[in-house]
Amino acid sequence: MIDYLYDGTFEGLLTCIYNHYYVDKAAGIYTRGQYQPSLLNGYMEVETDEDKATTVYDAIEKKISGYDLKRVYRAFLTCDPDKEMKILNYIVLGFRKGSSVSMLHGNDTVLAVQALEKKISVEKERMLQFVRFSVMKNDILYARIEPDHDVLELTAHHFCDRYRNDPFIIHDVKRSKALIALQGEWYISHFEDYDIPELSADEREYRRLWKNYFDNIAIKERKNPRCQRNFMPARYRKNLTEINI
Repeated sequence: MIDYLYDGTFEGLLTCIYNHYYVDKAAGIYTRGQYQPSLLNGYMEVETDEDKATTVYDAIEKKISGYDLKRVYRAFLTCDPDKEMKILNYIVLGFRKGSSVSMLHGNDTVLAVQALEKKISVEKERMLQFVRFSVMKNDILYARIEPDHDVLELTAHHFCDRYRNDPFIIHDVKRSKALIALQGEWYISHFEDYDIPELSADEREYRRLWKNYFDNIAIKERKNPRCQRNFMPARYRKNLTEINI
């Protein structure tokens, strides 16, 4: 058995899974730079191979199901430190059980991936609620987010449908990338703070009005900070226009 080191991409992970079957069994799968050498296992740096990745991708879809292919991809988008081996174990089980694997709710391997899928689903829904756009120069909408999990592309359909005629940028600051969209078309690109457009002349006034509305719409006698924290976790607040100008 051997530890595999890969580049952190989904295709890289699929290449490692290919090697698990055709080269040597994986004792662990880790991203480069985060690996701690083990005295028990050697390691191999795996270069992403599109052909090998496609072979595994197609095998999951055909031998397990398209649903499970989407499930393992959503699990991959989490920041769980053990996600690679949880996904590998799920795929190995899936190749034995076929499409029925997703119904094995009492199986620890399935439960582990279900838990990852739940994390990504919850984060996605929170992003749909907490994304706040600002109007920048040239009428570009810009939003800054810092989710725990990599949900950026999972929000694309929702926001492209909602802002079909408006160019917008949703900037994942933690991962230095952004969803960039115009007229229903979108792509994800590397993005840094220096790429952020300048604020429009009216944006600060819009923010002031929105914060004033937020402060005054609440009934002071019925404020419940604990309940508010449950629905609006503190880690999202610094990017909310109604709280910070």
